[in-house]
Amino acid sequence: MTALPDQARTVAVQVRYFAGARAAAGVPEETVRVARPDGAAVTAADVIAAAVNLHDENLSKVLPACSFLLDGVAVRDRTVEVSDDATLDVLPPFAGG
Repeated sequence: MTALPDQARTVAVQVRYFAGARAAAGVPEETVRVARPDGAAVTAADVIAAAVNLHDENLSKVLPACSFLLDGVAVRDRTVEVSDDATLDVLPPFAGG
């Protein structure tokens, strides 16, 4: 009997936090590894959820107000596929004049 190949899919994403998100995360950036045991594509929502799981509740309070850039492109649909070695920027609302 031949074993089936492992269907798990794992990506490593560089997550960069800015302003209030950086303060909430306590780090300016980190590599977040996300595994999908079902072999499905890893999405921006998966990466965001994994980042929340790495930190305390402060980050989870900030993220709903944040916008995200995936490799420099605005993420409007969090079901967008994220490739290995991608960069996800976490941008809280900025105030200024």
